Amino acid sequence: MQLKYLPNISEPKDFRHFSDDQLIDLCEELRTYTIETITEIGGHLAPTLGVIELTVALHYVYNTPIDKLIWDVGHQGYAHKLLTGRMKDFHTIRNFKGLSGFLKRSESKFDSIGAGHASTSISAALGIAEARHQKNKDYRVAAIIGDGSMTGGLAFEGINNAGHLKRQLLVILNDNEMSISPNVGAISTYFTRLISNPLYNRIRNEFWNFTGKLPATETTRTIIKKVEESLKNLIVPGVLFDELGFRYFGPIDGHDVNLLVKTINNIKDIKKPVLLHVITKKGKGMVSMNQNNGEYHNDAVKFHAVKATPVEKIEIVKPEPDKKLKAPVFQDVFGKLVCEIANNREDTVCVTAAMREGTGLVPFSKSFPNRYYDVGIAEGHAVTFCSGLATEGVRPIAAIYSTFLQRAYDHIIHDCAIQHLPVIFCMDRAGIAGEDGPTHHGALDIAYMRSIQGMIVSAPKNGNELRKLLYTALSVNDHPFSIRYPKTSSIEFEENGQIELIPIGSWDIEKKGKDVLILAVGPMVYTALESVKEDVLSDYNIEIVNCRFIKPMDLAYLEKIKEKFSSIITIEEGTKIGGFGDGVASWLLENNYKGNFKKIGLPDNFVEHGSRNQILEMLSLDAKGIANQLQKFLNKKKVK
Repeated sequence: MQLKYLPNISEPKDFRHFSDDQLIDLCEELRTYTIETITEIGGHLAPTLGVIELTVALHYVYNTPIDKLIWDVGHQGYAHKLLTGRMKDFHTIRNFKGLSGFLKRSESKFDSIGAGHASTSISAALGIAEARHQKNKDYRVAAIIGDGSMTGGLAFEGINNAGHLKRQLLVILNDNEMSISPNVGAISTYFTRLISNPLYNRIRNEFWNFTGKLPATETTRTIIKKVEESLKNLIVPGVLFDELGFRYFGPIDGHDVNLLVKTINNIKDIKKPVLLHVITKKGKGMVSMNQNNGEYHNDAVKFHAVKATPVEKIEIVKPEPDKKLKAPVFQDVFGKLVCEIANNREDTVCVTAAMREGTGLVPFSKSFPNRYYDVGIAEGHAVTFCSGLATEGVRPIAAIYSTFLQRAYDHIIHDCAIQHLPVIFCMDRAGIAGEDGPTHHGALDIAYMRSIQGMIVSAPKNGNELRKLLYTALSVNDHPFSIRYPKTSSIEFEENGQIELIPIGSWDIEKKGKDVLILAVGPMVYTALESVKEDVLSDYNIEIVNCRFIKPMDLAYLEKIKEKFSSIITIEEGTKIGGFGDGVASWLLENNYKGNFKKIGLPDNFVEHGSRNQILEMLSLDAKGIANQLQKFLNKKKVK
């Protein structure tokens, strides 16, 4: 498609004079260009395709960047980027040193606040609106939030406070009835509270008294059900939001750009909180990959984030392929193992927070639907829900991304650890998460988990050890147990491997040595083994230990070797501050270790986006980089 308008737009004021027809054409250009580009380079596609018209309408009506747009999560922000001067760099999105896949304040003056986690937009927008009041300024603020993100408690905390403060604020509910995993919870039914409305129930009862006199045929029942649903939607839409202090408008067609412009123009200056409900189609414009069976809901998964399929016209610097992809990724191994466990133990269940696909739980959800729980974007609830299950003898396995589990820190402590409940936390995407960048890297889980009293913290080096740790965790009945693993190959995995319990706190020597000791966590064990093969370390006899338990540590081993090694190094794919290395260092200091000590891990800054291999190389956490760090520490020549 030849672009007529988009190349000439460097900021929204460049199209605010467009006619109705021109706005429609601009939307078509945005949709086509986004599809063509993202299918070539990879990225989050479906979310932004659903808000093309909404994005154009908002920038058309609002005087951005003076007026503020707050996008929830940021997956839906690609069209926003294209309309705010980033078209020339759009092909770099999510690539190393390119545009971020999310909103980022340092990237553009049009990005009012960054976002990578869900349900934050309303609270942030309200803060900006209140700052406007405090400083006696005059500008508009709008938060755009999806129905999936509305399941998060933070969204309703923001709505509740907004209704109390009564500041001018527009919240746009982008309702596509889809999320990465199927939506759960109450948005689609407007919550049980809505249908308990007295007016609705009085009319409903009268209606049922009348229809009770009709013949009880299948056709009659179908008609009655449809009429009841229509009655419910007629009476109760917006009731919750009205009661919370919002003016409710909608629902309206979110793909009619001119209707959106007129509607937003009409409501933009209402001097109180307003909620506009728009109906959109996630992935609009994409050809369904399921045309034969018409399962559009599957497209929410398939098109949410697409892999790159490069063509010659776009030059892309591709990272070197992962040389360790000899086994399934940890996520798939986890999915196989929980099914294996469920076949042997009827007391186990799996819980996730809107990440069925990402955590590898699709097979489990299909094989054990009555033992699978997706609680929606509600990590805190997930943890407390698991705690409740555990009190009654159910063994919950909670599969949640490391970065998202941060949101449930208090729940882990208060509802789980203090009460000695045996919840198993499987922390996916631990360490470097890749192209999603700093909001998604699992840098902090070692630090925050090992700080919790009674928490067992572990990390498998490969898929086989993940099996052992899962079964070991199930053998613990009086403590929570956490297992962390990265988004990468499991390196070694036997489908029909042996079940083996590991003594809590025990480490395993991978390579014997006399001079230098490396204590490595998780798959970093293999990186350490590769690093010592470098020529610059050939003069050293290095022992390498698999520290599969981060907490408790193998104190018997440490006590035995504290006088043996002149230098001790820890290696972990997590922040060095508060991490495994700090735990080892504290013990060595308290026990009068006289040798040299070094921590290798993630730095004290937020790591940017890029492929996993690129980031590890940049941080000197690949084999050669670690060898170089060791060489410097041991006062040898640099790796050439």
